[in-house]
Amino acid sequence: MSATVLERFPAGSPRGSWPAEEYAAARRAEGEAATVVMDLKSDAFLVVVEGRADD
Repeated sequence: MSATVLERFPAGSPRGSWPAEEYAAARRAEGEAATVVMDLKSDAFLVVVEGRADD
């Protein structure tokens, strides 16, 4: 299984701020199946698309 990272957001956003979720929602509105996952190693939220092939 492969995934493409569209964007990364630091986990330390201000309370009530969800930039990764907002970015993913905007991508979903454009028709991409974007999901937010947590990268524990880098302490960041990643917006990813599963199985997307970049050419």
